[in-house]
Amino acid sequence: MRTTFLWPLLLAAALLRSTALAAESPDPYANETTAQRDARMHWWREARFGMFIHWGVYSVPAGFYQGKPVPSIGEWIMCTGKIPMSEYQKFAQNYNPTNYNAEEWVRLAKEAGMKYIVITAKHHDGFANFETKASPWNIVQATPYGQDILKPLAAACRKYGMKLGFYYSQAQDWNNGGSECAGAWDPAQKQNMDDYIDRVAVPQMKELLSNYGEFPAVLWWDTSCDMNKERADKLIAVLKLKPGIIHNNRLGGGYNGDTETPEQYIPATGYPGRDWESCMTMNDTWGYKSNDNNWKSTETIIRNLVDIASKGGNYLLNVGPTSLGQIPDASIERLKAVGAWMKVNGDAIYATTASPFKRLPWGRCTTKADGNNTTLYLHVFNWPANGTLLVPGLNNAVKSARLLATGEKLKSTGTADGVEIQVPATAPDAISSTIVLRIKGAPDVAASASISQQTDGSVQLLASDADLHGGLKYEDGGGKDNIGYWTNPDDTAQWTFKITQAGKFTVTTEIASLGSGQFELSVGSQKLAATAPDTKDYTSFKTVTLNGTLDLPAGITTLTVKPVAAGWEPLNLRRLQLVPAKN
Repeated sequence: MRTTFLWPLLLAAALLRSTALAAESPDPYANETTAQRDARMHWWREARFGMFIHWGVYSVPAGFYQGKPVPSIGEWIMCTGKIPMSEYQKFAQNYNPTNYNAEEWVRLAKEAGMKYIVITAKHHDGFANFETKASPWNIVQATPYGQDILKPLAAACRKYGMKLGFYYSQAQDWNNGGSECAGAWDPAQKQNMDDYIDRVAVPQMKELLSNYGEFPAVLWWDTSCDMNKERADKLIAVLKLKPGIIHNNRLGGGYNGDTETPEQYIPATGYPGRDWESCMTMNDTWGYKSNDNNWKSTETIIRNLVDIASKGGNYLLNVGPTSLGQIPDASIERLKAVGAWMKVNGDAIYATTASPFKRLPWGRCTTKADGNNTTLYLHVFNWPANGTLLVPGLNNAVKSARLLATGEKLKSTGTADGVEIQVPATAPDAISSTIVLRIKGAPDVAASASISQQTDGSVQLLASDADLHGGLKYEDGGGKDNIGYWTNPDDTAQWTFKITQAGKFTVTTEIASLGSGQFELSVGSQKLAATAPDTKDYTSFKTVTLNGTLDLPAGITTLTVKPVAAGWEPLNLRRLQLVPAKN
């Protein structure tokens, strides 16, 4: 009886202690309500498109050390090239961005349709692009330029209505004594990380959050190496200096931040329930490299933007200026081309939410709620040659349909397969044309329409779409996008999809494996056998074309991948592609 009597008291004490601990948390958002968070994230969720700027002393060597190219991304040259501190710091003598024009940069971002900018205040080399009292290794004291470059950028952003955020490498700092997770190739780097946090990181964070007016609106931490909770607590506590600031998930110490940050890839399903932002380069490097001319096409960049928005994310697209302060011409050319597209199609990107369709055969979809109705923005990459665009599985009544570019009204008809829209013979835009479809109510999409043939007749079967049986798991994040844990030969993966153009199909797979496991692919009584390549790594994928073809009739089809038990070795499977066989 005494124990029973004490339970309510013990429970009350535990709840009080839990509440007290939450109240004492250094995280200023520890007790934030959903409504408060939604209000804080509102502008960011509507923005959808931003500019990343990687700029610093590493733009001086521009990928070369002692006359030889260093095989790494530009901003990692000190680490990859194992350059001693005393040698690397000499590069600052030639970091003199006399051509830097903050207003031109902001106008360029605005012309591209971007709504915010995030710039490297300090990268892993520890060099501060701002005036700081915490370390002499900064642009004011260590370079002939002698000026804080963040201040004019903040002024220009303020002038043109652009949000500004700061990237800050809080853990790795190869010149001021940060984490040695990337190695310590110079005895001078052997310092105490806790001392670095107290001496450099915390004071610099206070400066960055106090000296630039209403900015930064975003704080972009990077790498959580050796960031235990005690160290992270000291940094998270500083955020109280900038109420409303948004910060990402890379601080460490158990803090999730506000945003997920997939780097150089677009997650197959986005991050349902989480805000997220894909950061990507235009070529292969973040910081400037004079010999990197592997530029993405304007088509790729625009379709990346559409794909990301269709999954509810933001696109943070990078530029890497030269040591003189010039954004490369190739970047400017692409940004202006994206801007021209955004002038026409921006309404289909800004303030939109994720697509209600799991897959569309001709492109992507973004949405906006409109009272009791919904606007579907249909981003058509592959314009239908027959003049009819099928929105598969859509059951809603249509209120109107029109081309966004011209306003031309389009005829639509509800069918058993979805909504058919009659479109002009020629696409308004060769890269991505937008149809505005207003429907009654919230989207009602039949599950059976999730996977169907694309306009070229092919069928894409992604790992994220598979029905998994046994111990199989879909792995995503950190560059992963595959079916994994395939250790049991009794486990199978299945896809159900719709064939509208019957015929024979060849099949290719993308596989990573440490062995040469045998497996078979079957549709009904038809079977194709294959052997996985030994890629030496579960993240190195190779394409395998299976021998033979599948003869598929029109209608709903189920395809199964099953190991051959006698010769099974675990593998990771990223995707299958069915392509109409050539006669």
